[in-house]
Amino acid sequence: MFEIHKLRIAAANRQASIKMGEFTGSGEYVTHGELPSSRPNHSRKVTVLPLVFLIFYEVSGGPFGVEDTVHAAGPLLALIGFLLFPLIWSVPEALITAEMGTMFPENSGYVVWVSSALGPYWGFQQGWMKWLSGVIDNALYPVLFLDYLKSGIPALGGGLPRVIATWGLTIVLTYLNYRGMTIVGWVAVCLGVFSLLPFVVMGFLSIPDLKPSRWTVTNLNDVNWNLYLNTLFWNLNYWDSISTLAGEVENPKKTLPKALFYAVILVVLGYFFPLLIGTGAVPVNRELWTDGYFSDIALIIGGAWLRWWLQAAAAMSNMGMFVAEMSSDAFQLLGMAERGMLPEFFGKRSRYGTPLIGILFSASGVILLSWLSFQEIVAAENFLYCFGMILEFIAFILLRIKHPNASRPYKIPGGTAGAIIMCIPPTILIGVVLFFSSLKVMVISLIAMAIGLVMQPCLKLVEKKRWMKFSYSSELPDFGNQEGNRSLVH
Repeated sequence: MFEIHKLRIAAANRQASIKMGEFTGSGEYVTHGELPSSRPNHSRKVTVLPLVFLIFYEVSGGPFGVEDTVHAAGPLLALIGFLLFPLIWSVPEALITAEMGTMFPENSGYVVWVSSALGPYWGFQQGWMKWLSGVIDNALYPVLFLDYLKSGIPALGGGLPRVIATWGLTIVLTYLNYRGMTIVGWVAVCLGVFSLLPFVVMGFLSIPDLKPSRWTVTNLNDVNWNLYLNTLFWNLNYWDSISTLAGEVENPKKTLPKALFYAVILVVLGYFFPLLIGTGAVPVNRELWTDGYFSDIALIIGGAWLRWWLQAAAAMSNMGMFVAEMSSDAFQLLGMAERGMLPEFFGKRSRYGTPLIGILFSASGVILLSWLSFQEIVAAENFLYCFGMILEFIAFILLRIKHPNASRPYKIPGGTAGAIIMCIPPTILIGVVLFFSSLKVMVISLIAMAIGLVMQPCLKLVEKKRWMKFSYSSELPDFGNQEGNRSLVH
């Protein structure tokens, strides 16, 4: 029975390859013509501008939440961090996403990258760690939303009102995701413009008060490296998350690289200049630089009206980050179902073209995790995300070796040697972030990873026993059909 099952899967994979394309003996991927998509037309309308802001919200959402870098290390290291860290981490991750996302323009995103290089077992582990870190990340946004509002509405600081507000916000934003990617994309554009405008106004108003000497304040003997690195890492990662929406993007092979380029510029400027304003216009008191402190700076520089505007912008920003992250998480589950890694019901779409079950699962995870503190959420998410990124770097390099001539509409120059060299600095950074993790975060994260190691064989057993239905979408190409999608390490 097991052999018959394997033959059935292999036949489905070969059928997909014949319909969509295959790798030739030289390693070049040749397309033989595409089948018309069964997805609703309205789910394939994400163009460059909405995609830029979706990436912006996947990664950043504005400077809300960067205050802890000043609290941990002072103005100078905070400013240097948001200039240097993007070069070490964000640019390489964005470049890899552009190459791999155009090579595999489908909703399973980084899951199929790892599956094609290391086999389906490790592809599933990648999907589990990334989905879990994404849900943990999304649990932050109701926390940040309420942290910015509690100075104006003290009742939201804790207790039953905070719980009700968290649940209500989660339900409303989940409904936006249910209504479709087109709505989510343009909502992200509107929220992004609204969220960044008060910092532009604050910048002009702060010019008379700016004192450049404040930017150089630092004390290397008083640096909380764990908080500093985790805050930088959290604010500048998740560039790869947009890959799980590639199947919903109009002409992803051209649109994705272009959108990533513009998004990198927008994210870096959206962090650096507000920090420049806040640290230069107001006397430096590191103890005050915690979540929500930008609203106090707005009060000092512009008055109550600017503070309220910035608090509203922070609220809107967290809404944007929530809907963008949930879209990515939910479509990832749909993509994994289309690849036969999850039960078929995860591939069910609503009448708006959105992954209904994936949205419900992701929303449930957010509600369950919303009781954690900001610092705990960031640290746990970063730990899981680091291991996922290690698998991505390995997959990126191995696919360069395994299929050097495969179609890559966007290809990072430098060959295989250049790819390896580019991955070294961010890999070292991952090691540093993991080294500074607390024991509590490490234990919780390792337990979560262990669940994934056991879950995949359990799902294969469920499939073998036919307790649930699994299926492989005939629309998807088998990028590793000649080797049975086996791991390169065997």
